Amino acid sequence: MNPDNYGLVEMVFVLALALGFGGWQLWSVNRDIAKDKAKKAAEKTETADPPL
Repeated sequence: MNPDNYGLVEMVFVLALALGFGGWQLWSVNRDIAKDKAKKAAEKTETADPPL
């Protein structure tokens, strides 16, 4: 491998790591938001007055 390409390989590797970490964070936050929405909906139905 030509030593001139080592910089390019390193940049691609760092970019892949950054995008992977960003994707994982996005997935994690979206999962937490969905859990919070489900919890809030469950609390709302639990505290609602029963029909007469």
